[in-house]
Amino acid sequence: MKKAILVTGFIALIASACTQQQSTQNLESLDKKSAREVTLKTVTVGDSIYHITAQTIWVNGQMIQQKVDTITTAKNINDWGATQPTSLEKIPIYVTVE
Repeated sequence: MKKAILVTGFIALIASACTQQQSTQNLESLDKKSAREVTLKTVTVGDSIYHITAQTIWVNGQMIQQKVDTITTAKNINDWGATQPTSLEKIPIYVTVE
């Protein structure tokens, strides 16, 4: 009997957890008065790729700092074991926020 009650309670707990909806907030509706805005962009020019990171810091609606960093790489990289060069034109972007 105790097992049946525990199993029923566990199933009820799982069912209630699965049906809870978490509210999502679109980026457009976030308060941007005090925020750090980061834009990542990739531009290909000839045989070079420019990986551009632009940062803007806002405090109480005023921009207090802005900086743009650019890393330049070759469009194609020759790998040791590869028969053809690897293209960096459409590599994924991974973002880590600390």
